[in-house]
Amino acid sequence: MAAPSSPDHVEVDTAQGEQDERDSAYGDGVSSASTSLRSSVLRYEWKHGRRYHAYNAGAYNFPNDEPEQERLDMIHHVYFRCLNDRLFLAPVDPNAGLRVLDIGTGTGMWAIHLGDDYPGAAEIVGNDLSAIQPTWCPPNVRFIVDDVEQDWLEPQPYDFIHCRYMAGSIKDWPRLIRQMYENLKPGGWVELQESANTLYSQDGTLAKDNPMVTMMEGLMEACEKIGRTMDPAPSMEQWVREAGFMNVKVDTFKLPVGSWPKDPRLKEIGTLLGVNFKEGVEAFTAVLFADVLGWKKEEIAVLNTGVRNAVKKGDAHALFDFLVITGQKPE
Repeated sequence: MAAPSSPDHVEVDTAQGEQDERDSAYGDGVSSASTSLRSSVLRYEWKHGRRYHAYNAGAYNFPNDEPEQERLDMIHHVYFRCLNDRLFLAPVDPNAGLRVLDIGTGTGMWAIHLGDDYPGAAEIVGNDLSAIQPTWCPPNVRFIVDDVEQDWLEPQPYDFIHCRYMAGSIKDWPRLIRQMYENLKPGGWVELQESANTLYSQDGTLAKDNPMVTMMEGLMEACEKIGRTMDPAPSMEQWVREAGFMNVKVDTFKLPVGSWPKDPRLKEIGTLLGVNFKEGVEAFTAVLFADVLGWKKEEIAVLNTGVRNAVKKGDAHALFDFLVITGQKPE
């Protein structure tokens, strides 16, 4: 049974006042592109004072260093709480000996969490362009360095394919989803989890000139210029249907930014996403604003400071919609 979607309207905690600093407690056989963890894969590029992947360099425009890994682990917790403490919504039981693929696994937290919760899963494979996953993991979990945008040569099909938080990373989403379809067993399921990356407010408190809006609009403009959309979520249902999936379902949840919500779970999520903006803004803007949009270093610094101040001020009740799209390959 799928977890219920978020309420249509998120109530504001009127006792919150100016956002406080309590969030400081959280911290200020595979495709043709696969490769083993050789020394060449572990070489990195350094740009704008941050570390980036070198394997198929430029395909992913965000860092892979330790601060970024800590941020990604935090985002894993945000999405887990968003889904009411669930890792997925597809009607599958990994304990029934399922073979699972996690596309763009990042730090591997989703795959590891799944392996811990479902020891009966036959195999959980996580792939990524960066070899940043831990060496310790459940015995049914393994990681590979892979470019999922190239042709897959899978030795056997999967029962469940999961893909999350890949906005700005994929050039051809319909092709990727077709490859998911082709590499699923008949009756297998796909699940895509992604936020619709247009910030909004339900009470008119988010102004168009808010630095958070400026940052998100700039990210979407830059990603469109390099052909890797930052906002694939609104089109995902259509792409999944066009690929041939049936029983397609879309669940929508609210992701607040800041500790302003009244609901305790949403307040936790919002507090962490506020930390995500304050501590992640430098990683978001470094390459895309400087190298793609041509902003000067000083302009980027002013924007980054504005984003941090806007989150700290807390008077804009900003939200994202978080979409979970599930579909089944016909028997």
